[in-house]
Amino acid sequence: MQGSDTKKLNLPLDKPEAESLRAGDRVLLTGEIYAARDAAHQRMYGIISECEAAGEDPRSGLPFPLEGAAVYYMGPSPAPPGKVIGSAGPTTSGRMDKYTPGLLDMGLKVMIGKGKRNTSVNDAIVRNGCVYLAAVGGAGALLSKCIKRSEVIAYDDLGAEAVRRLYVEDFPAIVVTDSTGKCLYA
Repeated sequence: MQGSDTKKLNLPLDKPEAESLRAGDRVLLTGEIYAARDAAHQRMYGIISECEAAGEDPRSGLPFPLEGAAVYYMGPSPAPPGKVIGSAGPTTSGRMDKYTPGLLDMGLKVMIGKGKRNTSVNDAIVRNGCVYLAAVGGAGALLSKCIKRSEVIAYDDLGAEAVRRLYVEDFPAIVVTDSTGKCLYA
């Protein structure tokens, strides 16, 4: 995927970097990504609700810092012997749409998955200067080669849907929705 027009980005991503990206840009990501799927998002949403009801900062109970963070909607297959992780392809992002605007409002900057997002997510992307990236579905075995470290950091009881901290090098993705609201799916 690397070419002269491919942008290399280091994570976490700050707002000016996110705002410089445009729908259709090809990127290679290096740094920490947090993998979380449906069940983990549901649990984080419950924690946020509990913190807000108690008058506490909703970020205080979350398993990773949101400011500038990238979340990958992925649940890996078990790691084969000698490998860091098994197949690590994206899952359908729309399943996280209920939870996403609140996370973007609290500092999440990058989402990686596949498929369309709803209007409230797209509005939150623009409001917060974020980006939504697509990873190639069906290429999980190839994408796993970019993952150099993987560790479960929360919700181990969720198995493949536990929250993981991944360290990636040159992880390929395409900007689907940019901070201006332009979307390749439109």
